[in-house]
Amino acid sequence: MKKEDSIDVTKTLSELSERKTKILYAIIRDYLETGEPVGSRTISKKTDLNLSSATIRNEMSDLVDMGYIVQPHTSAGRIPTDKGYRFYVDMLMRDKLVEVEELKESILEKGERLDQVLQQAARLLATNTNYATMISSPTHQQNRLKFIQLSRIDEEHIVAVIVLGGNVIRNKVIEVNDEITDETLLKLNMLLNTNLNGMSIAEINLGMIAKLREEAGIHSEVIRDVLNAVASVMELDTTDMEIYTSGGANIFKYPELAGGESAQEIISTLEEKKELAEIVTQTMADENNRGIQVYIGQETPGTGMKDCSLVTATYELGEGMQGTIGILGPKRMDYEHVIKSLTRLKTELDNIFNEERSKKA
Repeated sequence: MKKEDSIDVTKTLSELSERKTKILYAIIRDYLETGEPVGSRTISKKTDLNLSSATIRNEMSDLVDMGYIVQPHTSAGRIPTDKGYRFYVDMLMRDKLVEVEELKESILEKGERLDQVLQQAARLLATNTNYATMISSPTHQQNRLKFIQLSRIDEEHIVAVIVLGGNVIRNKVIEVNDEITDETLLKLNMLLNTNLNGMSIAEINLGMIAKLREEAGIHSEVIRDVLNAVASVMELDTTDMEIYTSGGANIFKYPELAGGESAQEIISTLEEKKELAEIVTQTMADENNRGIQVYIGQETPGTGMKDCSLVTATYELGEGMQGTIGILGPKRMDYEHVIKSLTRLKTELDNIFNEERSKKA
């Protein structure tokens, strides 16, 4: 899952005049509210530009040529394209520091279990936004290596005991071509732990691997196999992950999604949750996706969601425990309200679990 590169807002602002920017904003905001194509007369009534309908039509024609809006029918007004939505969202994201309101009391009551908190949070978010929502249970990222212990099983096999953050322990049996002495194993253990202790999988780069293999000399292949084993156990483990969804029926409130196969595919995606789990897995695996992410139209991961927009955020419980919150709706969703709601919930979940962890410390 890789979102297309966001528009360079500064570059786009230089491309669009202030007048075009205001007209584009007015078109998008009106379309978000009504779901109907927007005409020049509507814009002339809703902006402070004091322009004639003819002048606005000329500017709208330029915006069509530039790919920000499109005219679905000859006699109709204009609607935003994915590029237009992307510019609008990136403008919001550029100034996304919003006031965090109190949500804690409505999310968490004393004694509630984690699954109840997340289920309630998903319901509240769906009610607040009128879109479909998802929240994954936290998973341990296992992204820090604490210790490696190589021990001999027999002449052809050694075992690598790999200890990760949170004292997660995994064992991997490795086949060796030549018998390795205890003295050699001691040296390899020292080599690995001296260089890798406390590192994440992202920090174990090709240069470091080459250095370790060179220092291992004739046992270079053993180091290679051990590092492959380390990489495999440090991958995100989502076997115990739960995904809580709410607001699926909200999809039917939007005509562009309610008809045909779109609604069926979206509801199926929310119910089966397989694609949602893949989205969470890929989001967690990419550190660049940890903040607020907005996927529009074809950017949206999952085959059943190409007519939608998806906004996600990551909440953190500390010690590598993280989960994903997502809001799914039409491309004309109220992005400003969604981003505010998502940021608020993410912050409150972070605060709640940090407080709970402090009490237990």
